[in-house]
Amino acid sequence: MLVGFIALAGVAVETAIVMLLYLNLAWEKRKKSALEERRTLTALDVEQVVFEGALLRVRPKIMTVATIFAGLIPIMYGHGTGSEIMQRIAAPMVGGMATATLLTLLVIPSIFVIWKRFALSRVNRELAADYTGAPVSIPNAVPSE
Repeated sequence: MLVGFIALAGVAVETAIVMLLYLNLAWEKRKKSALEERRTLTALDVEQVVFEGALLRVRPKIMTVATIFAGLIPIMYGHGTGSEIMQRIAAPMVGGMATATLLTLLVIPSIFVIWKRFALSRVNRELAADYTGAPVSIPNAVPSE
């Protein structure tokens, strides 16, 4: 059973990292376009980034989950030699893949939106400094001598 949880954790972490990679790529693309257009990023930009990045991952994630289910369902209902051991590995994988899919497709993009909304003011200051050439002013910073 523990082996099933370890395998599930590996697959869940892998898909979550790929989701974050796509979200970050869309975010950097949006920042670059905002810099070229000399505009600030808004909360609407953050939501559009999530739609762009997450929508690219829906079909591959569903295909991955369907493939894992297709491989594990026969193991769950098998009665051959060694099937009782394999069922203990497959059981956590079947249930965990359903919840990992929800985590990857719903929770991670939601947390990304919250995280990037909090970071908007800092990102906009950095963008403003990039296209004006002025140093970024950090509030409450101690001036260097």
